[in-house]
Amino acid sequence: MKTKRYDTFIIGHISIDENIYQGEVIKEIGGAVVHSSCTSYAIGHKTGILTKLSFQDKDCLEAFTIPKEDIFALSSKNTTSIRNIYYSADKERRTCIALSIADPFTIDDIPNNIDSQIYHFAGLISGEFDNEMIKFLHHKGKVALDVQGFLRTVGENKEMIFRDWEKKKEYFPFIDYLKTDAAEAEIMTGTKDRKKAAKMLFSWGAREVMITYNKEVLIYDGEKYYTCPLKPRNLTGRTGRGDTCFSAYITERLNKDIEGALLFASALVSLKMERPGPFKGTRDEVEDYINKYY
Repeated sequence: MKTKRYDTFIIGHISIDENIYQGEVIKEIGGAVVHSSCTSYAIGHKTGILTKLSFQDKDCLEAFTIPKEDIFALSSKNTTSIRNIYYSADKERRTCIALSIADPFTIDDIPNNIDSQIYHFAGLISGEFDNEMIKFLHHKGKVALDVQGFLRTVGENKEMIFRDWEKKKEYFPFIDYLKTDAAEAEIMTGTKDRKKAAKMLFSWGAREVMITYNKEVLIYDGEKYYTCPLKPRNLTGRTGRGDTCFSAYITERLNKDIEGALLFASALVSLKMERPGPFKGTRDEVEDYINKYY
């Protein structure tokens, strides 16, 4: 079997999203794996994905922009589906309800013929991954992990709540790039201070920590804090902000320093936030945006 080589290989459930704002219901195909893969592919990185869904929903795979031969889709009893009820125009406040959840991923699901520089855990709900996949993939390439897929838990009435990841200190040493937002960082560390939180997350073993916030993105590598502002002119494409930013950052880190990758990712996600749906722009558009607004 011929080896398939990737810059980034993204693992996560695709989701049939039902987004509700001011009484309007919009159905979209979402999920971190969609936003992340569209982003890395748009800016020229060789991208593969592994997802699970009920094959009666296989039309959902058309949401991916990467070539079909780079999509590894496995059959699941259900497809993940999430209802997002937004309460404010900036979409910062929302209630998320799990309507259905796809089967979890295991080490055996990872294709044998894959060789990737980065393995990106792009999860939606706690329990989506067998934790041992982190250690397994750490020996194959760099591990990038968004903690949403380990903190967001289905509670009573199927409403999703955030709970700390009890085994975080066991797995952080196997993570090269850790992504969290400000609220998730507070749950894990107990502090609202993003710099203090980043330092704690680093001290537990993660090599580079990204904390996203609605105004800026922060990176900490154990030696220095790097920040870059977000400068969107509107927020119509707010959904998928964190996934887009993280995917752009980790893939740009393959050939840029932290500062360069952070600037590019911040500009790209600012541009993405102005348009609904996953990022489908170009490198040139991002460079233009940097020249104009940064």
